[in-house]
Order: sequence, then C-alpha cells, then structure tokens
Amino acid sequence: MNIVVLEELKAYIDPLTPDEHDALERSLLAEGCRDALVLWGDILVDGHNRHGICQKHGLPFQTVQNPNFQSMEDVHLWMIDQHLGRRSVSDYQRGVLALRKREIVAERRAKAHAQKATEPVPEAPTGDAPWEGDAPSAALAAVLEPKPLQSREDIARAARLSSSQVGMIEKIQKQATPEVVAAVRSGDISLNAAAVVATLPEDEQRAAALAGKDELKQAAKRVREARRKPRDEEAAPAEQQAPADTPASDEVHTLRQRVAQLEAENAELRQQVQTLSAQLV
Repeated sequence: MNIVVLEELKAYIDPLTPDEHDALERSLLAEGCRDALVLWGDILVDGHNRHGICQKHGLPFQTVQNPNFQSMEDVHLWMIDQHLGRRSVSDYQRGVLALRKREIVAERRAKAHAQKATEPVPEAPTGDAPWEGDAPSAALAAVLEPKPLQSREDIARAARLSSSQVGMIEKIQKQATPEVVAAVRSGDISLNAAAVVATLPEDEQRAAALAGKDELKQAAKRVREARRKPRDEEAAPAEQQAPADTPASDEVHTLRQRVAQLEAENAELRQQVQTLSAQLV
C-alpha cells in the first residue's frame, strides 16, 4: 500500500523526545503495532512515529480511513483534538494547539459567512417536492463544525489549562525568541519563567537561553526582582516616604487646646450662675 507522508502534517505536532521515541520503539518491537494508522485517502494523518518505526523494522500495521475529512483544515482540527486529549502532551503544547484551533475555526467561519453572503438564496420547494441540493450534507457539516474559541476561558477549557497559563503562552508566542521557545518546549524552563524572560530584549533572551537553563531561571528571577522594587516602594508607609506636615498638625493641636479651654470656662460660668441663683432664693 502506498502511504503518502506530508511533511506539513508530520511537523504539525511537536516531535517525540528521544526518550519517548525509544520507549515507543521498544513497545512496538515487543507488542507489535496494535493501533491502526489513520489515513485520508493515501495521506497519513495520525501515526507518523509508529509508521516510521514499523517501516524501519518491517513490522506489520493496519490502517483506517476517516470518512469525515473534507479538507486539510478538517485534518488539522482532528489532529489538534486528538493531541489535546493525550496526557503525554505538555501544557505549553496544549496551549499552542488550542490557540491554533481558535485561528483555524475563526478563519473558516469567516470564509463561510463571506461565501454565504455572495450565494443566491435557493427557491423553496413547492407542494410535496423534495428539497434539492446538499441540505443533508450541510446539516451534517453544521453538527460537526467545532464551536469557536472566542475567549481566553474557552481556550483554557479546551487545553485543560488556567486562563493565566493561556495568557503566558500567548506572551511567549508573541515575544519570545526561538531559543526561549525551544527551552520551554524541552522543559528546561517553566511557562511562568519563559513568559517573564520573554519581556526582555531579544539579545538578552538569546544570551540567557544559550547559557543554559540555570541562566534562564536567573534571568527570570532578576526580572521579577526588578518589578518587585517599585511595588515595595509604593507600599512603604507614608511617614517613610515624606516628612509629616508638622505646621498643619501644630495648628490642629492648638485649636483643640483652645476648644478645651473654652469648654472649661463655660462650665465654670454655669457653676457661678447656679451659685448666685441659690443665694437669691
């Protein structure tokens, strides 16, 4: 059987690490290829690693066709959903896949709306005449069409991440250099640290990544400490930042003393009035 391996599909999902590939190879040699490879026509969609190992060792394998694929976009979305459900996929990879799914779904919905706006409206059937056209296939497509991932919370649910983790991944994708991205993909640096390092100038990011994972962690630590200083200064007590307004305080103190003095004099006068009243009686 002629199986076509497209590089764009093979590279669509991050490759296995050497250790993961070796473990898969040992499993296939010991137990055989139990899961069928998924095809779209002659094109290999799922099972690239298994196919390569089976070809290398002459191991037999089975194939299965997916009847729901109508376009390469369908293939991409199916591959994304498959990998989003796998435990071996890292948090960063799941976030990237969910963001990629958002882009694909949004783009194809925009195309569908634009096409629908330019198409003529079909005439309704009369009497008992059946509806002509592709109504059943259109209905099936509507059911199978994935829902758009409009908010960060939607993406987080699809990727089984928190909204803050999705925000970090977006920042890494937009600002991080390829060296920092490679480090987070390999697990040398956490999502949080990579998002922090991504705020540095590109030359500093590259220098830290080339120096190794320890330097990347130190770079993230330095950025966090630099951010913490202004907050600590803002939170300092007011008396440590500026001298007290002593003239105003002295004036208030004087006024309070005068009020107390007047109240004392007023009480003394009331006492004298009471004494005089008693003598007259």
